Amino acid sequence: MNDVWRTALLALFMAGQLVDSVSAAEGTCLRGVNLAGAEFGPLPGTFGKDYIYPSVETVDYFASKGFNTVRLPFLWERLQPSLFGDFAPDEVKRLHETVLYMRNKGISVILDPHNYARYQGQLIGSPDVPSGAFVDFWQRLAQEFGQDPGVIFALMNEPHDISAVSWLGIANEAIAGIRTVSTRNLVMVPGTAWTGAHSWSADWYGGSNASVMAGVRDPANHFAYEFHQYFDEDFSGKKDSCLRSEEAVASIGKIANWLRANRAKGFLGEFGVTGDRSCIAAAAAMTEAVDANRDVMIGWAYWAGGDWWPKEEALNIQPVDGMDRPQLAGLSAALARPMPSSKCNIPDRSFGG
Repeated sequence: MNDVWRTALLALFMAGQLVDSVSAAEGTCLRGVNLAGAEFGPLPGTFGKDYIYPSVETVDYFASKGFNTVRLPFLWERLQPSLFGDFAPDEVKRLHETVLYMRNKGISVILDPHNYARYQGQLIGSPDVPSGAFVDFWQRLAQEFGQDPGVIFALMNEPHDISAVSWLGIANEAIAGIRTVSTRNLVMVPGTAWTGAHSWSADWYGGSNASVMAGVRDPANHFAYEFHQYFDEDFSGKKDSCLRSEEAVASIGKIANWLRANRAKGFLGEFGVTGDRSCIAAAAAMTEAVDANRDVMIGWAYWAGGDWWPKEEALNIQPVDGMDRPQLAGLSAALARPMPSSKCNIPDRSFGG
């Protein structure tokens, strides 16, 4: 075993989560990729100039590689230009067409309002953006997609600079609103502080996610916590390194234990690496950690692919000139693992439900 793989796998042993033979083990239900583009550009933006939805070629490529899930970022303001107002017809049509194409490919779709708990820069729960506006948004979105259990509702991308207590109340209101429309869709619930796995127990804004977010209440009891985790020196994913990969991978074991203690499920919604060999090994170790904890972890989604990423984007997994990006090698083993023998908790034909 070379030093690169020894370092990556050591983190799994340290976390106590490496199964006897990871290569022969089953994988998790959701093996995903974030396909960015619809959240790009200034507001309101012009479609095709400032932002774009994934092309059929991009969707086909990732489906051919074994990805069965897409986390689809978009902007709340484009879909709903006025709080409490109707959805923009052209935008909701684009969203429907994109989701339908993915669903027809057997892909589950995670709808991800990529707004950091904000609307037009104002925090949810502020006078300008009352929590009721967020509830209204999600009720409308549930009316659009609530008939398809293969569409998953991720409440919000990376809330930050909001207390865990405040965010919990907002999240619970939104979940309750969704359930007045549909009980069929899985809801993914992030914490605050960018929902970092490594910092789940840290008290950033008055109360840690670990202590507060156990209070999530879903009338349908059909939700999972969403975590994000990067490997660079500040865990932001903004630096072209994986200097803290051991800590990042070990964090999966810690959140898995928290999930078990709270009889809950979790999903790794973002992680990403550069094409450096040691970083590719870290990505493999991360998916192994998630799969080894599949009793509580339902899957993962790599950040990111998408038609408009420049070739130089460090974490980009979008193929270039028809060639696979090197990061794909770090995910290939996880993509090839058998589906869990126990039924995935998503009643969808993609998972044999």
